[in-house]
Order: sequence, then C-alpha cells, then structure tokens
Amino acid sequence: MTWIALAHNEDRRFSPLGLGTDKRDAPVCGTGQDDLLTRGSIMFETRQAPDGKPKLLLGYKSSFPWLRSLTFQAIPGGGVALVQVQGDDIAHAAIQHKDSGRNDVMRMTYSWDSTAKWGRLAMEDPENNRIATVAVPNPKPILVDDLRNMILGRGDQAIASDVIFAAVSDQIEPIGPMPSLLPSTPLATPWGFKPLSALKRGDTVTTQGSGVVPVLETVFRTVPACGSFAPIRLRAPYFGLQQDIIVAPDQRLVIDGPEVEYLFSKEAVLIPARHLVNGFAAMRETCGPTITYAQILLPSHETMIAAGTPAESLYIGRLRRQPDQMANSVLAGFDRSLLPEHGQPAHTVLKRFEAITLASRRAA
Repeated sequence: MTWIALAHNEDRRFSPLGLGTDKRDAPVCGTGQDDLLTRGSIMFETRQAPDGKPKLLLGYKSSFPWLRSLTFQAIPGGGVALVQVQGDDIAHAAIQHKDSGRNDVMRMTYSWDSTAKWGRLAMEDPENNRIATVAVPNPKPILVDDLRNMILGRGDQAIASDVIFAAVSDQIEPIGPMPSLLPSTPLATPWGFKPLSALKRGDTVTTQGSGVVPVLETVFRTVPACGSFAPIRLRAPYFGLQQDIIVAPDQRLVIDGPEVEYLFSKEAVLIPARHLVNGFAAMRETCGPTITYAQILLPSHETMIAAGTPAESLYIGRLRRQPDQMANSVLAGFDRSLLPEHGQPAHTVLKRFEAITLASRRAA
C-alpha cells in the first residue's frame, strides 16, 4: 500500500510516486486530469467539537466536467456523516460511536473499491481501542485531481481546523490492532537481543512473565507520521532502556515500583507512550511524512523486553470471534483457526490523569 497525499497544519503534499518510505519508482495512480482512483482510502483524525454542532470536517466540490463532491461532516453526538455525489448518483453513510467522549480524538477511515462495489467507513478511538464501522453502498471512483486539490487546498475544498491530519492511500487501509515499534527495535530472545524485523513465525522471544514463548506472526504497517501515529522517542537510561527506541503513541510500557503499588494497589501497570511524554525521558520525534511500525503476535498478551524495557506485545483481544473485523485488520491473511484469544490486558492500563499522577509522585 502507498500513501500518496498528506495534509496537516505544517505541510501539504501530494505525489503519485508515494510519500517518504512509501516512494515508488513509477506512479501508483494516474496523473492525468481524468484519471480515477477506483480503490483506495481517505484517513483523517479530528477532535470532536465540544458543542456537538454539525460541521464540515473534510471534503471537496466541483461542477466541471460534471457535478461531484465528497464531504465528511460532524453530526451531533460524536458521529460523522459521509456523502458522495457524482451527477445523479449519491452514496451516503453515517456512523456514531456510542461510547465516545465529546473531546476525544477520532480517526476516520473511508475505504472503497468501486469495481467490487464495496465501501467501508470506520471510526476508531485511538486512545481507548474502540472501533465502529458501517458499509458504504455502491461507492464511486474518485478523480485523482479532486483528491489532489482537496489535500493541497485548491478550489472548492475544506479541511476544518479540528482536523489534525488528512491522508490518501491507493489501497484499502486496515483498522483495529496496530504495530507500534520500529522494525529495528531489539527484542530479547534466548540468544540475545535481535531486531524485531528479523523475527518470524516459529522464532522465540524471552518474556518477563512466561519465559520463552514462540512468535506467531510479525506484522508491519506504514502510516502517516502524525496525529496518533506521530513517533515518540524513549530515551535511555530512563525506563531501564539500554538505548533509545522509537515507538508509536499507543505502545504501552510496563511500569512497576512502590509508587504503583501505593497509588493503584497493583504490582505493575501499563502506560501508553503518549502519556509518558515529558520533554526529556520521552519526547516527540521528528521524521518524514510516513513511518513504518512493526510488532510481534504471541500466544498470550505478554511483556517483552525491548532494548531493556518491559513493553507489551501486540494485543488483539478476541479478534478471532469477529471475522469481519479480522478481515479488515493487519492480520487479514492469518489463519483465523490459529489466531489466539487475548483476554483482558496483562496489567491495568492507566488513563492520562492517572499517568500524570504517577509521574508527579515519582518526581516528588
């Protein structure tokens, strides 16, 4: 899959060759005025307006050589409506997350394959791992020129101030559990530390609680390096690290100690890297427009040793019981009968205010 467009508050770019690590030798989409993208994905992240009023988030409109438009609009209650118009044809879908908080950041992904007459609108809550999807009946192909104009801010287009970033891919983008370590991250194995990318099904890693366990799968994904995907540098020697590592904001570390026991009555807790950012031990990392993350799937939800620090393995919950969601995930090609089930996370996951309280206690 290739990301061909990206817009955020600091940059707007479009390239038929792909962006950053996704760049190809030849265009992955047409470059002419009438070329269509028959299959692809539009992804954007947005803050939900506290007033809950209807608001245009992202879209474009054009009347030449025929009437066409694509809009994503916030609707009351934390939902988003999609409307696509091409001439007399209209495709429409609306989605609302029942448990979404008004100030949450939501990731929207609209994927379509007009040849197969298949479309999907997904809403994800990156911080709480909640997903909702709805089918988009009979989606239409989109002019590459319209996508270019929308991303670059040309003509009759809109990207609301609440939108953190918007991106376009030429493929169907997965949703659900995501990898969150760099492929080069060293993981502990019975034979010493090895780069995550070198591990494959059947290899073994050393875990903190279960000893040596087999790797079931290694997954990779390239994403826009912004929003909830923006990389974070964890610096050694903090967190027990032997070297700096780069992680996604969703990567959770296992933190223990007397402060944890005192505050939460637990031996250890899980803290997402986004809650650890403080400007010295953990800080935002600058990189190109895209970044590739990797992760390993283990039989249980385990605590791996990544460059010396305890970090969680890929957590998939009971994905195998949801064949539709599995088919839309990074594990789509995995044999569902061999997929493990992960119950509750191995440790309690701290919310932001709890992580801040713990950090303050440790600094005192």
